[in-house]
Order: sequence, then structure tokens, then C-alpha cells
Amino acid sequence: MATLSVCLIVRDEEDVLARCLDSAALFADEIVVVDTGSVDSTKEIAGRYTDKVYDFAWTDDFSAARNFSFSKATGDFLMWLDADDVVEGDNPKRIRGLMRGIDGCADVVMLRYDAAFRPDGSPSLSYHRERIIRRSLGLRWEGRVHEAIPPTGRVVSLDIAVSHRKLKTNEPGRNLRICEKQEKIGEPFSPRELYYYGRELFENKRYDEAIAKLTLFLSRPDGWPPNKIDAGRVLAECHKALERPDEALRALLLSLRYGPPTGETCCEIGKVFISRGDWAAGAFWMEAALSSRPDIENGGFVCADCYGFVPHIWLAVCYDRLGDKDKASVHNEAAAAERPDDPSVLANREYFAKVKRLSATECL
Repeated sequence: MATLSVCLIVRDEEDVLARCLDSAALFADEIVVVDTGSVDSTKEIAGRYTDKVYDFAWTDDFSAARNFSFSKATGDFLMWLDADDVVEGDNPKRIRGLMRGIDGCADVVMLRYDAAFRPDGSPSLSYHRERIIRRSLGLRWEGRVHEAIPPTGRVVSLDIAVSHRKLKTNEPGRNLRICEKQEKIGEPFSPRELYYYGRELFENKRYDEAIAKLTLFLSRPDGWPPNKIDAGRVLAECHKALERPDEALRALLLSLRYGPPTGETCCEIGKVFISRGDWAAGAFWMEAALSSRPDIENGGFVCADCYGFVPHIWLAVCYDRLGDKDKASVHNEAAAAERPDDPSVLANREYFAKVKRLSATECL
């Protein structure tokens, strides 16, 4: 049976670290914790689970810290976690089972990363990440921020989940500051880094700068298609924030060059037409979202609601405006099946009941 080292980099994570390590202890043969400057009880908590707790001077480079953590591990395979990650349910048992048969089968294992959740606890945003890596390959993390290991060798994707359950927000502006530092010192950006630089600018409401960076990313021939599809969505959000709806639609339509229409893209195109009062076109794109299928294993972000709840709730609006109340009500009930207590669902249900009562009265 192959051995597994679980590696973390941490800083001031006393609120979540025990939760993470409790789950890791169920499947890890070794736990490595690298602290980058905690001033709370993080290191003390880590010491309850492992004697492999190390200090690492923070250099505004997540890859450097993660590579250091990997260098201290001795297992046949290396698995990374963040302090606010937790491996829940039967997933620890499934990871143990994976390690029993992994030799000769895989070098890099991609696992599902559930990054956001609905009120009922089901995942609302998921994607696959390189999670377990054969140590003998010597693969290294790349990128100062939004770091990654380019998968190589025998790569397998499994539906074993790691849940990212944050209790606090990141340091405001941290990631953008790191990107700007990299640009200032003249360190080249990979396509992935350029894409995330644009996203960070967008999230900090620097829309024109975000557009410039994302446009530059899209001009590069070596960008990853799922990132290019999402870059079109982010570009559209920038243009909408700047009150440029035509440019927003153009960005979304251009993103269709990079792969089959995703539910996320179809929903956003539909919303543009709905904002114009073009209910037929809005319905077309929302129906297209329902017809698309999420491809979580390609590594792109998958918003589960864009393949069910969101198009259903908008189709209720579109078909109502188009005069088909019955079809509109059917879509509202389909949305209710996913989110029974959602305020939009409840308001629509009350509206359709009122319409039905008025219609019955008129027939008397």
C-alpha cells in the first residue's frame, strides 16, 4: 500500500486547523504543516497532530511555501490541503482505498473541490484540482498566487471531494498586491497567472485594468480553454459594471469559440437579452443552459445552479412575459424542487396562484 503525506501551509488558522487535521488524520500516513508567520495558536494546534511542523519566511509566493512543504514529506504520494479544507463523509475512507491500489495506476490524481455551498449543504461551485501527486516525479508548484502543479504522467480524475469551508475572508487585496509586485519586478506571467491577475482586478472593481489583462490573456495562443471561457464571462461582468451591455454580450459570444456552450455562459447571455426585454431570446439561452451538461472533470469552474435553478427561475419570468403562464409555472416548480424556500420561488408561486384565481373568476 502506498503511503500518503498530507501537506499544508498555514498562517493564523486556529479557528479551522483542528477541523482540517481531524479529517486528514483519518487517511494520512504523515502530516506536514508549514507555518508562514502565525501569531495565534496555529502551531500549537498543528503540534497535536504531527511533529513535522516547520517555519517558512513568507515571500509573497505561495508556490515557494508549498514546494517547501513537499520537500519535507516522505510519503510515496503527496496531497495538499488548505487549513479551511475538510474531507467529509466517506471521502477519507475512499482516499484510503485509493492508496491501496494506486501504484502502477496513477501519477497525478485530480479530485473534486467543492468551493461553495447552498443552504442545504450541497455544493454550488465545484471544479477538479490536482490533489495527490507521486513524490518521485519531483513535480513543483508554479505561480506566486493561484498556484498550481501542471499535471503530467498518468493523470486520473475521481469523484472524491475535498470541501473548502471558509470561516473568514482572505486578507483584502493580498492576491492583487502579489500580482502587482510580480509585474513591477518584471517577472513574466504565465497564461494562468495573467488570467487570475485579470480576475483579481475585477474583484477589486478595477474594471478597465481587468479588461486589459483579460484581453491580453485571450490573445495568447497557449491559454487553457476553460480559463478562456471564464475570462469571457468576467470580461462581460466588467463591461456590465461599466454600463456597456453590448460589449458584455460580445464578450460572452466570443467565449463560445473555446468550447461547447456552458450553462454558466448560456445563463449570462440569457440575462443580457432579458435585461433588454427580449423574452424570446432570453428563453432560448436559458433553455440552452438547461440542455448543457456540466463537465467538472475538465477543471473549469462549475456553478451547479446554472444547470438547474437559475435557468428555471428565469424561464418562469420569460414564459410569463410571453403569455404562457402554464409553462412559466412549470419552470417555477422545477426551481422549487431545488430551492423550495427561495424567495423568488415563493413570490412566483403566489403570483401564479393569483393569476389562476383571476382566470377562474373571469370564466364565471
